[in-house]
Amino acid sequence: MTGEAENPSQARARLRRSARLAAVQALYQMEIGGLGAKAVIKEFRDHRFGADGEGPEFVEADEDFFEDLVAGVVRKQAVVDPAIDALLADGWRMERLDATVRAILRAGGFELFQRDDVPARVVIDEYVDVANAFFEGSEPKFINAALDKCARQARPDEL
Repeated sequence: MTGEAENPSQARARLRRSARLAAVQALYQMEIGGLGAKAVIKEFRDHRFGADGEGPEFVEADEDFFEDLVAGVVRKQAVVDPAIDALLADGWRMERLDATVRAILRAGGFELFQRDDVPARVVIDEYVDVANAFFEGSEPKFINAALDKCARQARPDEL
């Protein structure tokens, strides 16, 4: 920042951006480690989230939004996964994708199908940014295309 104070909208966007990244990390951790949503949400709340200036090991995030994303993906996975599967190229299924890509698509798909309080373009842009944090190859473009297709199905009037 340029020394200017954040307005409430900027602060909310920053905290939600951190929550999205943390949600993708939590979903990945759940899949790889076989942990449940409640355990992972508790771990993040107890050991990873903190207030601004609390130390580099803590991340400031919208914790309630994070919890809604993680719990929502789990709660709606039977709806979100098949919807994303249907949008993938022939011969591709969610199981064939990298675990991080799956976590990003699940979180983004959940937001697009279940959280109409967030504009579709914002959801897509945010998860492409998350993908860029993890990948340098073609994955961010793939995620952009998949979430764009998902948004056209979930919210045809918005795009």
